[in-house]
Amino acid sequence: MKKFYVFLVLSLISVHLFAQTKSTAKQDIIQKLNGEEMKGKVVRITDSDVTFIYNGETAEYIIKKSDIAKIVHSSGRIEIISQQSLPVQERQKDEVSMSATPVDHHNKIAILPFTYLMDNQPGAEAIGLKAQEDTYGFLSQHSAGYTILDPRTTNATLAKAGVTKDKMMNFTMKEICDVLGVEYVVDGVVTQNKGYQTSSSSENSNTKVKRDGDKDVKGVSSYGSTSSNAVQRYDVAVSLHIYMDNNASIYNQTHKAFLSNTDGSYNSPLEYLLKRCPLYRK
Repeated sequence: MKKFYVFLVLSLISVHLFAQTKSTAKQDIIQKLNGEEMKGKVVRITDSDVTFIYNGETAEYIIKKSDIAKIVHSSGRIEIISQQSLPVQERQKDEVSMSATPVDHHNKIAILPFTYLMDNQPGAEAIGLKAQEDTYGFLSQHSAGYTILDPRTTNATLAKAGVTKDKMMNFTMKEICDVLGVEYVVDGVVTQNKGYQTSSSSENSNTKVKRDGDKDVKGVSSYGSTSSNAVQRYDVAVSLHIYMDNNASIYNQTHKAFLSNTDGSYNSPLEYLLKRCPLYRK
């Protein structure tokens, strides 16, 4: 009788393990471009996205096809969605490890309006907006695998959520990422300080001779003028700070223009920093 009970217990355990193995085998696997694997059930596939449910859950997640490399169906069939190289292969070269985040945030970037300081005092807001536009234009050409929100959408979304410039410090970067629905936020500062002045001067002189006919000189008069011109030069620096949607800072650098200039241009130090940030792709 004792042997019978032992046999019965072992049989029940075997049936349970078999059922569990069978259940696990009948799952769909989505492999994303960033290397993440999602295991569960593919509910539906459209031209632009895939609806998915995790094992043991009921909530439906919608993943864009542009973020998916392939789907391994429970039947064993493999469906290739995207042939492009995985951004994770490039990300492994970065010094900072970028952890996974909510599905709808993945590989999305927003650029905040830059802060502009003139002699360490708040300057014209228009220059901060121009730096935001310039950053968007540069990264848009060098950010394969990422989606970048255009500045107009970014600024309108922030305004509607009450995240105005004067209240920006009351929000964490995670909260700002959640408002914008992005994984990364780029924040920057342009600083211009008056440097030395260059000056130049010029002198002109004229002489007039009065004659009576062609013989006698009646008189000589002369006059001159002097003009000077002063040109103001500026020392320009740019600071760039990149955050993830878990509040982690992944890049924080400042670069000063090698030479001062007369127009306060910040393009050189800005591009220098962008080419070295984790989001840049050649």
